[in-house]
Amino acid sequence: MPITTVALVFGGKSAEHEISVISARSIEANIDQEKYKVLPLYISHDGRWYLDGIARDLLHLDLAALMRKSSLEDASATLDRMVETARQAPFNHDFISAGIDVAFLVLHGSYGEDGRIQGYLDTCGIPYTGCGVLASALTMDKALTKLCVADAGIAVAPSKTIFSSDYLKDPDSVIAAIESGFAYPFFVKPANLGSSVGISKVRHAGELPGALGNACSLDTKVLVEKTIAGREVEVAVLGNSDPVASVCGEIEPASDFYDYRDKYIDNKAQLFIPARIPEILQEEVRSAALKAYKALGCRGMSRIDFFVDEHSGTIVLNEVNTIPGFTDISMYPMLMEASGTGFRELVDRLLNLALEK
Repeated sequence: MPITTVALVFGGKSAEHEISVISARSIEANIDQEKYKVLPLYISHDGRWYLDGIARDLLHLDLAALMRKSSLEDASATLDRMVETARQAPFNHDFISAGIDVAFLVLHGSYGEDGRIQGYLDTCGIPYTGCGVLASALTMDKALTKLCVADAGIAVAPSKTIFSSDYLKDPDSVIAAIESGFAYPFFVKPANLGSSVGISKVRHAGELPGALGNACSLDTKVLVEKTIAGREVEVAVLGNSDPVASVCGEIEPASDFYDYRDKYIDNKAQLFIPARIPEILQEEVRSAALKAYKALGCRGMSRIDFFVDEHSGTIVLNEVNTIPGFTDISMYPMLMEASGTGFRELVDRLLNLALEK
């Protein structure tokens, strides 16, 4: 049986760069070496591509431990130092000469999860894991995602879209418009980032300028969103034309909400699989996840997050992640394992789904 050569693409020009490195490390450890030859393909913070060599060295770095011991900034600087010290020539983007059959994309956030690299690989004729251009671009934008799933009959939290340029020109008018439409507390989010990067829970007027300034520094579009009471419930979806939904998982954040530090550094949030909601409500959440997946045109995989009020039975879609985390504590692989698909089998199935497109 011929071995398939997989480009494991990680890093990238986004605020979620370090999480991508940690996810790629987990995937490399769980890929079937008898079926696949892995060529690590690292994209640096400044957008340079490196095939094998330093890319493989970075996979062997325990970045998660470094982040816990030191800081995110130190971890990021360590990656940059290793790349510069290696003095390796960047990849020339000749996928055919490199013998690459398929790309396993582990790029979170901008330039990786938003359709840009998907379109590039389509142009190069390289199959890849996960969603295509349209679904990737659509789900990256939280405001557009809301419009699409609401049209499919799925409830979403009331929200308002703010353009960063408008806030920078006239912050007082923007703040007045927000306060006329939302009661405190509410959330301020960059529209196009994941892993809770740049999200703030705004409890009173004194916190609003800082939250808006932070979000506007990270994105050109910002979402102001009503706080929804309920449990945070997530579903992993896997498949192309006939997707399947996992059991429901639940996250109980250690703080007010499940932020970046809670997700990847402190690891203090509690995870419950299955979610602590009635079975009938779990089935409704799984059904809503599949409906959203199809409405958005997803394929390959996605993790779909909801807020669920078990007393009223209200199910509200929070967001869709087309390249979810694959770290040791990430919900997507844990949910799939609880549903009968272990990490190694999951990696294999994702590659097969990519090749069958």
